[in-house]
Amino acid sequence: MALILFNKPYQVMCQFSRHPTRPTLADYIQLPGIYPAGRLDADSEGLMLLTDDGQLQHQISHPERKVIKTYIAQVEGVPDPASLNKLRQPINLGDFTTRPCEAAHIHAPDWLWPREPAIRQRADRPTSWLLIRISEGKNRQVRRMTAAVGLPTLRLIRIAIGAVSLETHPLWPGDWREISINALS
Repeated sequence: MALILFNKPYQVMCQFSRHPTRPTLADYIQLPGIYPAGRLDADSEGLMLLTDDGQLQHQISHPERKVIKTYIAQVEGVPDPASLNKLRQPINLGDFTTRPCEAAHIHAPDWLWPREPAIRQRADRPTSWLLIRISEGKNRQVRRMTAAVGLPTLRLIRIAIGAVSLETHPLWPGDWREISINALS
C-alpha cells in the first residue's frame, strides 16, 4: 500500500489522463495504480495525497470523514475582525452553506516558494495572508468563501491534510515522496 505526498504546482490538473493544454499528475508521477485522494483546482497549489488503496482514498477524501484541510491564502485587502468572524461562520454560497471553519490573519510563511508566474500586484491594493482550516472541500470553496467576505483570493496553497503537512514534510513544487500510512495519525 502506497501513500504519496505531492506538492502540486500552479496550473497542473489533478488527473493522470492527458489534458490538451496543461500538465497533469502523469507529468510528475509515473507510479502505476495510484489515484488522488481529493483534488485541487488548477489555480491552486500545494499538498495532495495519492494512494493505491481505495479504502484509504475514501478515508482521506470522503466528506463524512471530516478530515481537516489547512490552506494559506494570499488575498487582496487586509482582513478586519468583522471579516474574519464572517469567514469563521457558515457562509451561504448559493449552492451550499459552508461549515464553520478556523480562519486567522497570518504572515507569509518563510518557507514558502515563489509562484511562477507571480501573482498580480496592484500598487493601490495591499495583500495579506490568511490561514484557513476546513473540514469539507467543495469546488473552489476557499476562494468563494474569501470572496464572500470581500477578500478575493490571489493565491491558494493547501499546506496540510490532517496531520500531514508541507511544513513537516517539505517538498518543492512538482516533487513527491512516499511516506508511512502512520503519518496520517
